[in-house]
Amino acid sequence: MNIRRVTLAQVAVKAGVHVTTVSMALRNDVRLPETTRARLKKIADEMGYRPDPLLRALVGWKKVPAHLEFFQGAEEKANELGYQLEHFWLHEPGFTQKRMGKILYARGISGMVIASHSRERGDELQFDWEHFSAVKIDYFPHQPPLHNVTNNQTSVIRLAVRKVREAGYKRIGFVMHRGWDHAVDYNWTAGFLGEQQLIPRIDRVPAHIFPELNPVERWFNETNPAVVADPEPFRKWLTRFKPEVVISKAAYVLPLFEKLGLKIPRDIAFVDICLPKGERSIAGVRQNHEAVGAIAIEILSGQLQHNKFGIPIIPTSTFVEGTWFDGPSCPKR
Repeated sequence: MNIRRVTLAQVAVKAGVHVTTVSMALRNDVRLPETTRARLKKIADEMGYRPDPLLRALVGWKKVPAHLEFFQGAEEKANELGYQLEHFWLHEPGFTQKRMGKILYARGISGMVIASHSRERGDELQFDWEHFSAVKIDYFPHQPPLHNVTNNQTSVIRLAVRKVREAGYKRIGFVMHRGWDHAVDYNWTAGFLGEQQLIPRIDRVPAHIFPELNPVERWFNETNPAVVADPEPFRKWLTRFKPEVVISKAAYVLPLFEKLGLKIPRDIAFVDICLPKGERSIAGVRQNHEAVGAIAIEILSGQLQHNKFGIPIIPTSTFVEGTWFDGPSCPKR
């Protein structure tokens, strides 16, 4: 007979707190008062709560907002479903994939969410896959072909273009770093070029993809100054094609607007396709990264419940849509 286990969500209802608070208490998180931790631990013990060891791995982690939100969404959903999520980093000194696989297997961990992995071509995860169920967040590595969950970046850029056209803009510019376009399997440029076919040819503005060299094999992060576009090619692009609005990532173009003395929206309108939570001064698309993490856990949970291990015969992709927010950086014309 299968006895349904007590979940963190049930403990939270009993205690009258949020499920995340229960999770923090059981991890002995010092951000909670000691009395609160003790009370919640007692309630969990009395209810017979036991963490499930099956789902405890998140492999690979970069400290950028998107990846942190992936993890937060995954952790909250795991807690809700009665699982415990534990983070492992493949680049930990002395770790190899073979050793990682042995550690996970020895600890009875058979479920993995693989996230924030490096983008180098030819990179392939080497695990004994018959022991594991796995779901991948984003596109990399391409091999092995696992089920994956990711933001629908093609839809995100198409949504942004449609919204600025509805606002009355005709000449729409798109600016993107080659490395980040590579990171989403070129779905940003694909979406922009697809949507551009609906714009009269005379108003089409070619995308400004920087840098001019093609460093797609290089792993980089948002704190690297090299990520910011070179002002001179950007200025030439603006002068030649005269876009009325630029769609991009704020970290790429806002410093350039400032260097060139351009005011938003007086001189040029701007739309951010990676709009941070709580941002109200800029129009753009919020990526809903937490939903990506949560859905990855739901898919993995289903695989574990049905004892589906190994590389799937037919891998599937699940796309999470972005949400548009109006803002004063892109007023109606």
